[in-house]
Order: sequence, then structure tokens, then C-alpha cells
Amino acid sequence: MLYTEKVMDHFSNPRNVGEMEDADGVGEVGNARCGDIMKMYLKIKDGVITDVRFKTFGCGAAIATSSMATELIKGKSLEDALKLTNKAVVEALEGLPPAKIHCSVLAEQAIKAAIADYYRRKGIDLEPYVGKIQDCEACHDSCGIE
Repeated sequence: MLYTEKVMDHFSNPRNVGEMEDADGVGEVGNARCGDIMKMYLKIKDGVITDVRFKTFGCGAAIATSSMATELIKGKSLEDALKLTNKAVVEALEGLPPAKIHCSVLAEQAIKAAIADYYRRKGIDLEPYVGKIQDCEACHDSCGIE
């Protein structure tokens, strides 16, 4: 299984790692069965993500996709962050092996879960903004992982 230089860089030197005590939104996705768990922390001011951190338990691809996803949404509006797709994460990393595509799906879902948490804390109906957050089983079904 070959990884791109960008994947290796984000795995070896992940950006925005760590917890955030005063996060405005926190999202966690994945499960122990698949081995990848991602937790995203967002700091939001005036509808813009001013800071983002992550903690990921998983393989190198899971760490790299978490790192890249945080880079792609930092400084963006919530609306723009919600538009981030797993395909955009894969493209930014210049590719992932097919068996690791589910890691990019988890990164997308972790961001959506953190934004959903932010809206929930504000008492705002989540469905129009975030849609349904898939569980890990669904991401494996979509990419063929057993």
C-alpha cells in the first residue's frame, strides 16, 4: 500500500493536534470495531471557525485525513466547512489507497458532528445545516470495507 508524500507528511507532522478545553463544538465519530476514532474540536466566532483541533486513534491514513481536514476548514465559515467532502480531503492529500477511503469519510463526518454539536448548544435545528451523521458501519458500507 503506497501513500503519497502529502499523506506521509500529515501523518508524520500532523497539524492542529490536541484537545480544546473551551471548544464551541465537539464531534466524535468512528468505533473501536473499525479501529478508527476521530474527535474534532471547534472554536467558532461570528460563524467562522477560528481554531480547530483533533484527536484521532487509528492508522496513519486516519491521522493524515484528520490533519488535512482541519487545515481545510480553519478560517472558513460554518457553511463552507459543511461543504467539505471526503473527496476534497482525498484530493488535498493527493490520493489514498481504496482501502483507506473510509478514513476520509470519517474526517468529513467528524467535522459535521462538531458543527452539529455547536448548533445543538445554540438550540438550533440541526437537520437543515448538517444532515444525518452516518455511523462507522455506513461509511464502511459505502467503501466496501468489511
